[in-house]
Amino acid sequence: MPVRRPATAFAALLALTLTGCGAQVEKAAPDARGSAVTIENCGKKMTFDKVPERVVTNDVGITEIMFALGLEDRMAGFVMPDDKGDLHDVPWKDGYKKTKWLSKHQITKELAVDARADLVFAGWNYGFGEGGLTPASLRKLGIDSYVLTESCHNGRGSARGIMPPLEALYTDLTQLGKLFGVEDRARKLIADFKAQVAEVQRKAPKGADRPSVFLYDSGQDKPFTAGRFAAPDDIIAKAGGRSITHDLADSWTTVGWETVVERNPEVIVICDYGDTTAEQKKRFLLNYKPLANVSAIKHERVVTLDYADLVESPRNPAAIEHLATHLRP
Repeated sequence: MPVRRPATAFAALLALTLTGCGAQVEKAAPDARGSAVTIENCGKKMTFDKVPERVVTNDVGITEIMFALGLEDRMAGFVMPDDKGDLHDVPWKDGYKKTKWLSKHQITKELAVDARADLVFAGWNYGFGEGGLTPASLRKLGIDSYVLTESCHNGRGSARGIMPPLEALYTDLTQLGKLFGVEDRARKLIADFKAQVAEVQRKAPKGADRPSVFLYDSGQDKPFTAGRFAAPDDIIAKAGGRSITHDLADSWTTVGWETVVERNPEVIVICDYGDTTAEQKKRFLLNYKPLANVSAIKHERVVTLDYADLVESPRNPAAIEHLATHLRP
């Protein structure tokens, strides 16, 4: 995609010393609210003197956070593969109708410039990647970044996650609500989500009745799964289960099959997305000989959830409610 010369208002941003992933932004003239807004992202402060007007989002969960906050009019578009499930029966389907689908491939600097973006909302491994698009590379173009809290680096190499997953969702709703002046909307969403989750927990299995659960994303040589900072950990716990990979201080990561066999999950949750269908993933698991004596395989307790249910997104509370029906005795 060719790089187009930025519009005048956009070009003016190039003169600012902006920072991505939450660092301080040099002040310009305040917006109509009369004062700058400071928020926190990945443990660092960001100061905005103007509400972003052309946000580009990457991936389904991130895009739906903006839609849930009613911020379609602040978006220049979204980037998302077309393998992330049905988008027509979700609570935020109108957001998809109103917002431009910029690309079904990966987000790039050229795409952000072409969209005249003033903010890119993405995450590490959700569009941002070392050696590829980064908040720093966008900063050089005068474009700021907000990093999905689930994906924040936590100081252990490339490991991600700095807080429990639902807290990460509530944090992003709170910070973006403050930035865009929709704090009441954010508070209501959070209150509704917490009430929904609390009701599920009231009915969920307790103590020794909580089944052990393994989240299977993909991979045959080694399974890609979720540590305690990825959304499935909270989804499983709040639904009444115990994730067998809760001890991993990372978000999405890889383990060995020997770990799965040793920890013997009673239920397996499949993440449904990509070229390999959920049914193909299930068939592989049921026929993979090293897993033959694992409880979930012997009793065929395999549950499927959509990708958008299992990454940080406003679909997480509904996913908890759905999974809970499969975990009760």
